[in-house]
Amino acid sequence: MNHPPLASLYRTAFVTGASTGLGRAFADMLLAEGVEVWGTSRDPARLPTRERFHALALDLADGARLEAVLAEADSAAGGFDLVINNAGYGIFGAFAGTEFAVWQAQIEAMLINTARLTHAALRRQLARNHGAIVNLSSLAAEFPLPYQSAYNMAKSGLSALNESLMVEVAGTGVIILDFRPGDYRTDFESSVRRPPGELTPRMERVWAAFARMMRSGPPPVHAAASLRRALLARRSGTVRTGRFSQVVVAPLLARFGTLSLRRTVQARYFDAT
Repeated sequence: MNHPPLASLYRTAFVTGASTGLGRAFADMLLAEGVEVWGTSRDPARLPTRERFHALALDLADGARLEAVLAEADSAAGGFDLVINNAGYGIFGAFAGTEFAVWQAQIEAMLINTARLTHAALRRQLARNHGAIVNLSSLAAEFPLPYQSAYNMAKSGLSALNESLMVEVAGTGVIILDFRPGDYRTDFESSVRRPPGELTPRMERVWAAFARMMRSGPPPVHAAASLRRALLARRSGTVRTGRFSQVVVAPLLARFGTLSLRRTVQARYFDAT
C-alpha cells in the first residue's frame, strides 16, 4: 500500500538530540518525507547542514532555557506539528556507590525537563487542535537495565506521563506516542557515563553484555521506519521497536510470566547472575 508522505500530515518537526543515533535517523527520515525539521544538540556544530534543516543549541540539563528555545523555534516554524523528545544519556554505576547528585541530575534532565518540553509543546498543539508528541521512553521501562537505575526511573516516568496524556488528548487533534526502543546500533553505549568507582566482577559482566547487545542491534533506520508507520496511523499508542526477542518475546514474558521468572530471565540476559 502506498502511504502519503508524512509532510501531508506534519509540515514541521522539532527533534531533540538530532546529531547522532536515533535522533539523527528520525531527522533524516522526516527530511526525506518533505518535513521541515528543527533539530537540537548540545553542540550544534555536530548537526548536519541540509536543506530544510535548522540547527539549534539545546542542553536538556538547562531547564530554564528549554521553553524559550522551543517557543522561539515554534514561532519561526509557524507552529510545530510534530515534537520528538529524543535527547537523553546513560549512566552506568552502582546506585549506592555513586553520589546521589549524579542520579538527580539525570532524572531532572531526562524526566523533569522532558516533561517541561512536553508541557510547552502540548499547550501549543492543543490550541491549534493539531499535532503529535513523541516521547522516547525505552523497553527499559518494562525491563530495567542493571546499574542504570536513574535511566530506568526516567524512562518509566515518561511512559507514565505518556499514558496520562493519551487519556487527556482523546477526542482532540493531538496524538501522543510512547516510543519504546530496545537495543539499537548507535553510539549510545560509547557515550554512557561511568562515574568513578570500583567495578565488581558482576558489573564488568553486565557492562560487557550491554555493550555487546547495543553493537549487535538493528540500525537506527529501523527505528525511524517504525516511527514513520506510527505517525501515519494518526492515533495515540505505545510503539515497541527493536530486535524480535525484545519486541515480541519480552512483552509476552511480561504479560504471562511471573515476576520471579521475569527477573530470572532479565538477570541471565545481562549476565548478572
